[in-house]
Amino acid sequence: MLFPTTIAGSLPKPSWLAEPDKLWPKWRLDGADLAQGKLDATLLMIKLQEDAGIDIVCDGEMSRQHFVHGFLEYVDGIDTVNKVEMGIRADRYKAMVPVVRGALTLRGRVHEAEARHARAHTTRQLKITLPGPMTIADTVADAHYGDKVKMALAFADLLNAEAKALEKDGVDVIQFDEPAFNVFMDEVSTWGIEALHRAIDGLKCTTAVHICYGYGIKANIDWKNSLGEEWRQYEKIFPALGGSRINQISLEAINSRVPLHLLSLLDGKDLLIGVIDVATDIVETPDKVASVIADVMKYVPKERIVCSTNCGMAPMHRNIAEAKLKALGDGARLARQKFI
Repeated sequence: MLFPTTIAGSLPKPSWLAEPDKLWPKWRLDGADLAQGKLDATLLMIKLQEDAGIDIVCDGEMSRQHFVHGFLEYVDGIDTVNKVEMGIRADRYKAMVPVVRGALTLRGRVHEAEARHARAHTTRQLKITLPGPMTIADTVADAHYGDKVKMALAFADLLNAEAKALEKDGVDVIQFDEPAFNVFMDEVSTWGIEALHRAIDGLKCTTAVHICYGYGIKANIDWKNSLGEEWRQYEKIFPALGGSRINQISLEAINSRVPLHLLSLLDGKDLLIGVIDVATDIVETPDKVASVIADVMKYVPKERIVCSTNCGMAPMHRNIAEAKLKALGDGARLARQKFI
């Protein structure tokens, strides 16, 4: 199939499960009810994706409050009680973050329940997302390793253990989310790719890395507005990614100022092209989605294009997110008719 569809990862949580319209929502259930609610929401999000024509579905990150901290909850060696304030993403914003105080180890499985539940309820390809090691290292304070790279590689080993288990659970695509790659561009080639390779070591399933300009929240939108008429962060990191062992690269396209000719630096990779803008409530038309695909086809063979969202939709109004899912499916279907 030309132009298969997927999403970057997160979807809005149902209001009965968590506070709506928030990036870090509070749960509205607890105990056994929360555990069951997470699985029920996972099933609901799979159904929404299938109905919208999404070909490679995911769990929508229903079991996590945040894409990084949902993983950290299962890691020993981290103090989540005595948090400290730290600037993250090169001080784009400040946050209260947990502190690494000892050697990092996994406390059992992280996403087993939702991955197996999703696998049991869809016949479509299934993707599960994990935070990338560089992004995790930029989201915690270090009071143990004394070296950011050493700490990131330790996280990569934990991610690899979970990724291998997810593969055994029947997951077809494992994606690592690395928004930090667009911030610390010089470090991508010096150790970021090495950390990613450790995270995917031994995997036989499809591997992907998602590199974007962030959720549609004010801090990210303000940062984008400061980047000028052309966003050239990808230009610095694509050569290293093009030579990596990662199978797929996920990136922004629609309504971004990324020069699309930079995509030619990723020759040979499958590209998950963002054709849905998560920073606006305006719902794309199928024609608009197809036009973005046409623009990308000038630099990428159509057989290597996967249609996706620019980033996750966790903080978005649910009705808007559902409409955008349908626009994604309809737009890709239109593109297949036009460009077959």
